[in-house]
Amino acid sequence: MTPQARRDDLIAAALDLFSSRAPELVTVDDIVSRADVSRPLFYRYFSSLRELQIEALRTVTDGLIDGLAHLDDGPPLDRLRAAVRGLISVAGNYRAGYIALLRGGSVIATSETDAVVDQVRNRAVELILEAIEIDEPTPLLLLTLRCWTAVVEGTLLAWLQEDKVPREGLDEWLVDQLVAMMAVTQARLATTAPAP
Repeated sequence: MTPQARRDDLIAAALDLFSSRAPELVTVDDIVSRADVSRPLFYRYFSSLRELQIEALRTVTDGLIDGLAHLDDGPPLDRLRAAVRGLISVAGNYRAGYIALLRGGSVIATSETDAVVDQVRNRAVELILEAIEIDEPTPLLLLTLRCWTAVVEGTLLAWLQEDKVPREGLDEWLVDQLVAMMAVTQARLATTAPAP
């Protein structure tokens, strides 16, 4: 196995464990057991458990960014629903890791993981602006889109932690929230626009 393949294998083992346990509860022994390697081999590729945790969570967010960057063509709302379905899928697949990445106070939360999360948020805003063909958004529109990304994150965290809302239709409901928020923003912009 090549060094990169072995490194990827260790990351995959960690992500598999993160699907059922928070990253801070996963040990080096858990990971080497899942990957069927020795502890010395683990430390050949990662200097610490923390380094692996961050790399594993970066893999999740890189997947999110990549998914947002390669959406199929189509009507804006269809593309947005597809993006939200992708977010829901990743959140569901890496439940504990996703919760740890976004919740406040996680023992692995760092400025680096915060920056990675911000990349996903910023890409989501860019995607919406591209879909609605706006090159220079107003400050109020940008605020609306950023607030909506917070709604999506909060919804996914609650969905994962409480397990009371069915997954089916969650993407449509979240996109409907954005449509409603955009309508309110548009109405506000229309009433506050300077007279010609």
